[in-house]
Amino acid sequence: MNELKGIHHVTAITSSAEKIYDFFTFVLGMRLVKKTVNQDDIKTYHLFFADDAGNAGTDMTFFDFPGIPKGVHGTNEISKTSFRVPSDAALEYWVNRFDRLEINHTGITEQFGKRTLSFIDFDEQHYQLISDEHNNGVESGTPWQNGPIPLEYAITGLGPIFVRIANFPHFKEMMEKVLLFRESAQEGSFHLFEVGEGGNGAQVIVEDNPNLHQAQQGFGTVHHAAFRVEDRSVLEEWDKRIRSFRIPTSGFIDRFFFGSLYSRVAPQILFEYATDGPGFMGDEPYETLGEKLSLPPFLEGKREQIEKMVRPIDTIRSTKKIEKEY
Repeated sequence: MNELKGIHHVTAITSSAEKIYDFFTFVLGMRLVKKTVNQDDIKTYHLFFADDAGNAGTDMTFFDFPGIPKGVHGTNEISKTSFRVPSDAALEYWVNRFDRLEINHTGITEQFGKRTLSFIDFDEQHYQLISDEHNNGVESGTPWQNGPIPLEYAITGLGPIFVRIANFPHFKEMMEKVLLFRESAQEGSFHLFEVGEGGNGAQVIVEDNPNLHQAQQGFGTVHHAAFRVEDRSVLEEWDKRIRSFRIPTSGFIDRFFFGSLYSRVAPQILFEYATDGPGFMGDEPYETLGEKLSLPPFLEGKREQIEKMVRPIDTIRSTKKIEKEY
């Protein structure tokens, strides 16, 4: 069986596509590589922030469902998303940056031998930066070359995702027996699972917590997390494997930018399995990624209707000089 290769992307819900664009572009220095719509709800934006070229394993994406309430954090949720930075020194840069920009953060701490810095956005979505200084395993991406963050400190991709779960024994069995993760360490109620080459780009940190109230999805929470597979043939192998454990799946879905498969692995925990390609540059050149409203071919015929439903967002950066901020 071809193992999962690591984390592909994380998709969350925001209260404002405009504000999340500003936050990820000008605070975090991640590149908007695709401005499109939710293919299952075309009145909803779907924004993809990633590394310089939109490589698999680097993108955090957002829906802005109209009228959705604020989410409630608790147990049975994908509770936090990590972003990789090159070094421990980079975290010091980010502490100073967050202080200057008044971003709520915890200060630098350590977990499973890696230095981390946790913070939240305007929706109280939970994130952390994690240092790659002592990391081995899946390679990270390339920082946004023209963004505001000096390249030696900039975000390069996704790190471990956090899952808070009420029934840990069942979830551990799912991770190990079905998805072929291996538990490699434990610190208190936190359990570190790895897959493939391991390291920051292929880890899930599971918090065993049956005591909190049930989480409720809404803006400020994660919708789903996705894991990498090579291509459609491997994806179909995984479809057969997951179904063999009598776990329902979505079956193959063509998302145009990648192929997808979905399965719910625990209450409120939705995992996706996604192909590394074709990627984000099939319909836009590198220089202007994310600057136009990009629609897959099967939605292009509805462009006029869609453009009337989603308000315009100015995402043009190629004509602007964004200074590095030390």
